[in-house]
Amino acid sequence: MGMTMTQKILAAHAGLPSVKAGQLINANLDIVLGNDITTPVAINEFKKAGFDGVFDKKRINIVLDHFAPNKDIKAAEQSKQCRCFAKEYDIENFYDVGEMGVEHALLPEKGIVTAGDCIIGADSHTCTYGAVGAFSTGVGSTDMAAGMATGKCWFKVPSAIKIELKGSLPKGVSGKDVILDLIGRIGVDGALYQSMEFVGEGVTALSMDDRLTICNMAIEAGAKNGIFPVDDVTKEYLNGRSQREYKVYEADADAEYTQNIVINLSELEPTVAYPHLPENTHPVSDAKDIKIDQVVIGSCTNGRISDMEAAYEILKGKKVKKGIRVIIIPATMAIYKECITRGYMEAFVDAGCVVSTPTCGPCLGGYMGILAADEKCISTTNRNFVGRMGHTSSEVYLASPAVAAASALTGYISDPREVL
Repeated sequence: MGMTMTQKILAAHAGLPSVKAGQLINANLDIVLGNDITTPVAINEFKKAGFDGVFDKKRINIVLDHFAPNKDIKAAEQSKQCRCFAKEYDIENFYDVGEMGVEHALLPEKGIVTAGDCIIGADSHTCTYGAVGAFSTGVGSTDMAAGMATGKCWFKVPSAIKIELKGSLPKGVSGKDVILDLIGRIGVDGALYQSMEFVGEGVTALSMDDRLTICNMAIEAGAKNGIFPVDDVTKEYLNGRSQREYKVYEADADAEYTQNIVINLSELEPTVAYPHLPENTHPVSDAKDIKIDQVVIGSCTNGRISDMEAAYEILKGKKVKKGIRVIIIPATMAIYKECITRGYMEAFVDAGCVVSTPTCGPCLGGYMGILAADEKCISTTNRNFVGRMGHTSSEVYLASPAVAAASALTGYISDPREVL
């Protein structure tokens, strides 16, 4: 029996001719990642284990993004610990305030992650990098510590779900709607410890930003990873950007999948995930009577320049509904600067929005937009469980930047196709 794309990458990094689902392997790592929340825990474990060196100072990445700029003394101490470790071991890819970004937008932008890589990160949304044709998955801080020291990590080889994409996205629909639709179909444990492998002619119709969004939320379906084939879109994105020579892996024709799912992109419509799970999806038309208090546009899911553009096209020359708080967070400093160059910033501010420096901020209930009791927020983030963005009686509705921006104008969850 042949191997899936994920299995081929894992076999190559384990130095094996082939692997099969359920097999335990020890694989060489190309990239190890941590942030200001998870890295301090890894550093403590690193020291507790008696490690006195890192496997490669160029392959370890530490990004201060969750509570940075520091929200309180505890966050400041965690960031300081990361800075000291990065300085002690001369970590080259250390990103602090002023040059950092939300980690899962920053690493692809910088070309740090590339096709064919085997990547671990002490953050569950590390699965984002499957968009460029890499095996990439989240791990705990203990595994991060061992990975920093040895350059290796153990894995149970995942089985796979084939997701065949057909057609192309209609106006007002984006990659966020694709992944919300999929999670709505299979549930938050529908791909438990499996790789979600996207194939089909519809793949070519998706931009790299769409693919990054889709893979980012693979974990919300319980998946070990999500992965796209390396095609012309991928190569155009990586050429001149990738810091290392990339390698293309393709699934065998006789690769085995636990199930096949077909999604016709042309039939999708803007989708909203109601509280308190990403699987609780509804067409935006069903949500028109839901009044909101806050809008968040940003995050590792939807803080890229195309997301900012989608918001701009709806908000330019208009005013947000009185009483609605709108928080826009470009995911990296390069995206922030590009928003200034394109005139997006002025349009956002004129519309009545606040624009933040890159940060995860409100997504995990950290700061920059915490909800009070009974408040409702429509957000382009990736999770909406109880208390995710604030008080346990608050509610988070997940949607695309277009839906979020349209909702900002009306004060109710709204269809962007009606305001474009």
